[in-house]
Amino acid sequence: MSIRKILLLLIPIALFSFRPEPVRPAKWTSLFNGKNLDGWKMKIVGHPLGENFGNTFRVENGILSIRYDQYKSFDNTFGALYYDKKLSNYRLKMEYRFVGETAPGAPPWGFRDSGVQYHSQAPTSLGLTQPFPVCLEYNLHGGNGKEDRPTGELCANGTYVQIDGKRNASFCTEPTVKRTFHGDEWITLEIDIRDGKIKHFVNGDEILQFENPRYDLGNEIAKTLVVDNDDRVKAGYISLQSNSHPIDFRKIELLEY
Repeated sequence: MSIRKILLLLIPIALFSFRPEPVRPAKWTSLFNGKNLDGWKMKIVGHPLGENFGNTFRVENGILSIRYDQYKSFDNTFGALYYDKKLSNYRLKMEYRFVGETAPGAPPWGFRDSGVQYHSQAPTSLGLTQPFPVCLEYNLHGGNGKEDRPTGELCANGTYVQIDGKRNASFCTEPTVKRTFHGDEWITLEIDIRDGKIKHFVNGDEILQFENPRYDLGNEIAKTLVVDNDDRVKAGYISLQSNSHPIDFRKIELLEY
């Protein structure tokens, strides 16, 4: 048999033997079991890590709720519920809704205001009276039935980012695509982070994108988070804010890249 014929016979065998592995579907992981706060830990101003002052964070009927009915006055008692794993590249998805009335003693901006903090400093590193972590935040706004209050803006605490090649000019940056939601309907938010490129979504629509998050060296706490002179913010923790207005969360899911 000629060499040419032998090669023609071997080629199909070689192609069959070296077929690539099939692409496996992405696997989402639920971060909230609908029963309790396993895997999460709260940090509330003036209270040690893990103390759930006023039963602020609770699970009822499969919903993670943030409430203030046991507060005499909110009085700047900010807090957040932290997931206990440090994350870098991922897509986070959850549903939220604002309910009820703003707590007595809330800040002037507290009406239907909350947030999902990410790339945050570790909750163990927060000071006892530190109101907010160094982080990026997907800011949550709810409508008042009359005015536009778009949800999903970026707030950068002790950090900064690049938007269209320029450093963000203000602490909070409104989304490019503006969506206001009035009432108590469930809204789906998503945050996508891949190698320093970040996108915000609401109800499946991309509303804001930016990149290259870095620690602001003008912030005293942020300076302590820089390692080996590398000021890039490459990873951190996610948390759900308690900002003075009751809010519910459900279907909290994570896809790691």
